[in-house]
Amino acid sequence: MSATQTFGLSISAPSESKARLWTGRIISTLVVLFLLFDGISKVVKEHHVLQAAAELGYSAESMVGIGALLLACTALYLIPRTSVLGAILLTGYLGGAVASQVRIGHPLFESIFPLIFGVLVWAGLYLRETRLGTLAPLRK
Repeated sequence: MSATQTFGLSISAPSESKARLWTGRIISTLVVLFLLFDGISKVVKEHHVLQAAAELGYSAESMVGIGALLLACTALYLIPRTSVLGAILLTGYLGGAVASQVRIGHPLFESIFPLIFGVLVWAGLYLRETRLGTLAPLRK
């Protein structure tokens, strides 16, 4: 017995349009490219990244682990079967980035920049994965 039969809900899955699918793919691709760039620059200990990390109070040694974590979460987001888990993990990662920015008192835009990417992670996934529409339907 399905959840719709058990609880008497009549939720229909959103339509699968090609425009919706491709919009989701484009958003997800742009987000993934940025996250890959960010993760790789942490792993290779790029000079500017190490300076920014020191400003946030992170050691140069911790950047490799943080970058590897970001790359692993991004890889999970890329794989269709694990994309929801990847989005959840990226949400946590980006939430930590917001907390780090707020903790040292960075300006508003720098503090909400990771939040914007978190929204884009979920927007891309929501548009690509129609089954998410049944979990969180948008109402007209």
